[in-house]
Amino acid sequence: MAIDTSAVIDVTSPNTLADPFTPPADSSLWRKNFLLGAATASYQIEGAVNEDGRLPSIWDTFSATPGKVLAGDTGAVACDHYHRWEADIDMLAGLGLEGYRLSIAWPRVMDASGAPNRKGIDFYKRLLARLKEKGITTFVTLYHWDLPQYLEDRGGWLNRDTAYRFADYADLMSRELAGSVDAWATLNEPWCSAYLGYGNGHHAPGLADGRFATQAMHHLLLAHGLAVPVLRANDPGSQIGIVANIGRGTANSDSAADQRAAHLFEVQHNAWILDPLLKGAYPRDLWELWPGTEPLVLDGDMKTIAAPLDFLGINYYFRTNVESDGAHGFREVPLEGVERTQMGWEVYPDGLRDLLIGFKGAYGNLPPIYITENGMASDDKVSDGRVDDAQRISFLKRHLAAVDQAIKAGVEVRGYFLWSLMDNFEWAFGYERRFGVVHVDYSTQKRTVKRSAELVSRFLKERKAQV
Repeated sequence: MAIDTSAVIDVTSPNTLADPFTPPADSSLWRKNFLLGAATASYQIEGAVNEDGRLPSIWDTFSATPGKVLAGDTGAVACDHYHRWEADIDMLAGLGLEGYRLSIAWPRVMDASGAPNRKGIDFYKRLLARLKEKGITTFVTLYHWDLPQYLEDRGGWLNRDTAYRFADYADLMSRELAGSVDAWATLNEPWCSAYLGYGNGHHAPGLADGRFATQAMHHLLLAHGLAVPVLRANDPGSQIGIVANIGRGTANSDSAADQRAAHLFEVQHNAWILDPLLKGAYPRDLWELWPGTEPLVLDGDMKTIAAPLDFLGINYYFRTNVESDGAHGFREVPLEGVERTQMGWEVYPDGLRDLLIGFKGAYGNLPPIYITENGMASDDKVSDGRVDDAQRISFLKRHLAAVDQAIKAGVEVRGYFLWSLMDNFEWAFGYERRFGVVHVDYSTQKRTVKRSAELVSRFLKERKAQV
């Protein structure tokens, strides 16, 4: 089933209609209970890394290591959100966005002994109170990759004890912020934390060993499972979930070997996380792909990991076309002549729809879904006070159409968060790649609302007027 792209307006044309973003009248996006918001992450926007008792994180260490981040960029200042949060929340509310997904910086709210850092906690209390005043639904992620460096010094996610320390952190934050959070997500993208952080070294802490990746993943998922009952006990009015990044794998040919390669790609990218959460076991095919990397799993771990979820956050960006490597794995075969973003990622909305529908068939207990991140990077520039990000407008329209198709196929998708609210520190790519619907001039910290945000805002106001 292919998406009908005939309705996608050429947003670069001078004759473009007033609002090329607005979905058709029969789209599920017109439902008043379909949440549309934007997302950010603490290390990517906050800055103020040495203020008010915040301790170093693994990303402070990693980005300060020569050669690890493009142009030597760090998150030391980022978007200076720590000092500009009130104006940023006012901007979010002014756009009419209904939800905001943010993350808490673990090193900002606790010291190495586990004692609360009151100044750090108060920052998030003020921020959440402001969001509530504005009527914005709050999604709070506890871990968006900024592990305290002192825990990495003790082994990080290779150390089982880190999972228990995470449960302590979840306990503290859910007691302190109870009643101000609509939905808690334990982890953001454990695949990236485990594989990019410990498997190939592209992200902090920069380790590269297959066995490290699978053991780190197990401890990340264990941390999630340990935190779920704590969050439920401390903040019973909130939804509890986790955020997974998913990837569509397609075969380069119809051969059995290439079809198997595409299957194995999705096993390592999707089932590695979703099977333990929703089936209580790791996929057997994973050990065919990565023999000898099975993690140490103790009795009761898988039951803990498979704690029931109120929602599943899904982050989607692109697909990967693969072929058999001639052994037991796969290798990427980049396609020619396809649309790509500034990241070099293929724009492939069909993948989001196909994966969502596939998950519904594969997991009988699939929780309600929020698309917690979807967006694209482009080399946006301000011209005459405006940013006309035509490709992003088309990208968002097509991906929201894919979400609508999944909903109509029976998948319960309750909302969608743009990645990202504003341009920010894009991890190993520094400040070169711009994902925001709001442009940030990093030399002046001036925010400029891009055309994509203007059109999303216009749609939300129109939807509100019709309800």
